[in-house]
Amino acid sequence: MTVPDRALVLIVEDEPAQLELLTYNLEAGGFRVSKACDGEEGRLLAEEQQPDLILLDWMLPKMSGIEVCRHLKNTRDTRHIPIIMLTARGEEDDRVRGLDIGADDYVTKPYSINELIARVRAMLRRTRPGSVGQNLTYKDVTLDAEAHKVTRGGTAIKLGPIEFRLLSTFMERPGRVWSRDDLLDRVWGRDKDVDPRTVDVHIGRLRKALSINDGPDIIRTVRGAGYALE
Repeated sequence: MTVPDRALVLIVEDEPAQLELLTYNLEAGGFRVSKACDGEEGRLLAEEQQPDLILLDWMLPKMSGIEVCRHLKNTRDTRHIPIIMLTARGEEDDRVRGLDIGADDYVTKPYSINELIARVRAMLRRTRPGSVGQNLTYKDVTLDAEAHKVTRGGTAIKLGPIEFRLLSTFMERPGRVWSRDDLLDRVWGRDKDVDPRTVDVHIGRLRKALSINDGPDIIRTVRGAGYALE
């Protein structure tokens, strides 16, 4: 099964064998993967890369997984990122503690890699449905992530890959205001050297494509902040 928009998963794990096992299976499943070997590096990468999901080991050097989770969930720019804790601790009190500080799910080692990947997909279905092939609907616009098709009022709309990813991003979180930097990270990737004004150009193209049959403009410009769906 492929991931249409290639969600980015950050793995924070200090055991090399586990790190490589997770990396291999996630990449085989179509995900992009970023890796960190200690808590401090994981925290920094989470803040810099804004991954779609984090697999976070409990016991880590430099900064524990609990500390990393607490910090990320208390920080505005990262609190929305789902975190699945990985740990050998199986006691109920430890699970409760992990969930209390903001972890979204909890997997005890040794775990089934297939079950873990299934949990990753299930979490992304809730937080980034377009990245796992779910159809998205907003008003009279429907986006089929797997078939890479968009319709408005039943009429097919042709979109380039950038415009398709922009629309998918907007439709996954209607109402959220996305800054140009947010959109550059999500749609182009942080490693791309793209002028922020390029975002405006592609937003214009998306607006034009969505105006089919004289439909009203559903993309709102928020002065000084960015763009959002109405």
